[in-house]
This record gives sequence, C-alpha cells and structure tokens, in this order.
Amino acid sequence: MYARALFGSSLVFHIIYATLGVGLPLIIILGEVMNLITKDRHYAIMARRITKGFAILIAVSIASGTIVGVLLSLLWPGFMEMVGQVIALPFLIEIFAFLIEAVFMSIYLYAADRLSSPMRLLSIVLVAIGAVGSAILITDAHAWMNTPDGFRIVNGEVVDVDPLDAFFNPSFFTTAIHVTVSAYMTAAFVMASVAAFKLLKRNKTNEERAYHMKGLTMALVLGAVMSMATAVNGHETAQMLHEYMPRKLAAAEGLFETRTHAPLAIGGFTDEESESVLFAIEIPWALSFLAGNRFDTEVMGLNEFPKDEWPPLFVHTLFNVMVGIGTLLLLYSLFLIAWKFVLKKSFKPWMLAGLTAGGPLAIIAIEAGWLFSCIGRQPWTITNVMKTTEAATRSNYVGLLFFLFIGLYIALLFITSFVLYTYFKRNPVIKDLKEG
Repeated sequence: MYARALFGSSLVFHIIYATLGVGLPLIIILGEVMNLITKDRHYAIMARRITKGFAILIAVSIASGTIVGVLLSLLWPGFMEMVGQVIALPFLIEIFAFLIEAVFMSIYLYAADRLSSPMRLLSIVLVAIGAVGSAILITDAHAWMNTPDGFRIVNGEVVDVDPLDAFFNPSFFTTAIHVTVSAYMTAAFVMASVAAFKLLKRNKTNEERAYHMKGLTMALVLGAVMSMATAVNGHETAQMLHEYMPRKLAAAEGLFETRTHAPLAIGGFTDEESESVLFAIEIPWALSFLAGNRFDTEVMGLNEFPKDEWPPLFVHTLFNVMVGIGTLLLLYSLFLIAWKFVLKKSFKPWMLAGLTAGGPLAIIAIEAGWLFSCIGRQPWTITNVMKTTEAATRSNYVGLLFFLFIGLYIALLFITSFVLYTYFKRNPVIKDLKEG
C-alpha cells in the first residue's frame, strides 16, 4: 500500500507538469503561425511569454520525471524485471525524443531573436514533436501494463519475446491518442483560464485587453476542438476496454450482472451490497452502444470475475469526474464560441469567471483519468500476468520515503508557483507590449 501510495502521489504531481509540457508547445506554435499570418505582434509576444513559463515548468517536469523513473526501480523490482525483458524498446526510443525536445527548446528559447519567423516556427514544431513523442513512448509502457502482449510465460519464465508486438500492444494507439489530445485540451483551458482571469481585472489598458482577448479566443477554439477529439477517443477507449479489459469497464460503470442493452450510469456511488449504483442517472442501452456500436451488445459484469480481482469500486466516481468535467468543458467552450462568433457578443463577467475555473477543472480531469486508469487495473500491475503484491518491494522503509517525497513535492509545487508568479509580476505584459 505504501508503494502504491508513494508511486501514485509521484505520478499525481508529475502529471501536471508533464501534461502542460506536452500541451503548451502547440499553443506556442499557434502563436507563431498567427504571427506569420496576421503580422500581429501580439501573437509573437504571446508565444515568447508562454515559452518563458513553459521553460520553468519543463525544468520541474524533468526533475519529477527522473524521480518517477528512480521510484520504478526502488518500489517495483518484480515489475522492472519483466519490463527489462519485454517492453524496454519505448524507453530506449524516448531518449531520442527527449533529446530532440531539449535541443530545439534551447534553440528556440535562447536564439529566438536571431532566427527568422519560419525558423522559429520550425524550432518549436520540433520541440512539440519531441514532447508528444516522449509522452507517447513513456505512456506505451502503461498501455502494455493494461494490455500486455509480445511474450509468453512458460514455467515462470518469460519466453518468445517480440519487442514490436509488445510496443504495438492492443491499447497502444488508443492510449497514445488519448494522452496527446487530453494534454492539448488541458493546456488550452489553462491558457484560457489565465486570459479570462486577466480580463476580469478592471485596471487593464485597451491594448492589454485586446492582447488577452486574442489569447483567450485562440485557446478557447483549441480547447473546443481537443475536447471533441477527446470525446471521440473516449468512445474508442470504451470499445477497447470492452474487448480487452471488461473487468475495468464493469467497475467504471458499476455493472455487476452481464447483460445486453446495458445502461450507462452517470453519477452516483457504487454499492456492493445492493450490486447497483445508487443515486445515478441511467441512460438506457447507452453502455452497450458505447461498447460495441449496438444496443444489444453484451457487456460483462463484475460477477463474472473472482471477487478478489475486482478493482476498488470507487473507480466509478473517478471515471465520472473525468468524463463529467470533459463534457462540461466541451459544452461550455462551444457555448462561448457561439456567443462570440455567431451572436457576435462580448463575453460577460460571469462567462469569464466560469472560464477561469476551466484550467483547474481540466487538471482535475487529467488527474482523475490517470487514477482511474491505474487503480482500475488493480489488483494487477500487469493485467492477468503480475499482481501488485508480486511486483512491489519488500523493503520496510517505504513509509518513511512516502512522507519525505510528499514534503518534496509540496516544496516543489510552492517553489514553481512562486517563481512563475514572481517572474510574470516583474515582467508584466504591458512591458512587452510597449517594447514590442
């Protein structure tokens, strides 16, 4: 339990920085593209300022990612023994993806003033490719843990290893797309949240307000597009779970009995005693349709599996938080886009206030999604191959490490927030607007 708690806490912390590290380069690219198209210096300033924040975040992301890598070896020696034999390939390739990101990030950050606009754009595009490539390759190991492939176990030994089959395991593409579009969605709503917060302040010049409105509009459109992409990918994920991880799908929806025309349970709490989801809103037949594109698709229930292999039933709540926030952000962004571009009206303060909450909500959705994906696999570390008890360390000092690392993460979170606040406080946007 301490090993799970420590590693889970490390991922909860790291995923904030890793997600923004993947998503922000796309926003910088959009700023550079808009600058090339419109010749509006506001977009160039926007790209430059976001890059400064990105550089601070990526430094902490590298540090926390290194900690996660060390903890893998410290906490999960049984797991790492199998990883080294079967799924080492994505970790090897990830080194080169990170190298591309680091090299061109340095070029873009320190040599931007000496580069032409097209070369600046090329540099940040390569940063984005390296960032998303790194995220996909690392996440591939997580996908393999959910749907292991590319090996057999004979008499307790790993044999017939096929690195490519392991790499392109059944959930690779679904997981890769999900981690990418959800990172872009989160970064977009974080940027929109900051811009909306700035626009709520009354002490801004007209030029400042115009600058922030451009950033808000760009982020809002990107957020809406990526929210729709995430929703489409969510449907593909449900079908993947139905085929390869029916136990996790049943736990996500609180479905105990195998049935056709299975309903989709929204909200509520899973009650094991009554074998139902209490206080839920049920949409008839919807789960069957999500699982197989047919209302009569048979969806397996939890009772088909041994009770000691059930995931914790609170994963239903985690799943609902992820899907609920994603749906809310999609609908709200579409409403605001229609308000601005169809009705051609200015945003009202209550709309901006609602959008200010969008960034934190998107991060909460990301956290809930990762927790659901990992906890929903329990009690397995590698589905149907290795249980968590078999993968974990036998050391007696994990409890002490847990409290030490929690203190470290709190300190890093405080320091990052302080550095970002101090930097942008001393370098307000009005200063960049005056200097051009």
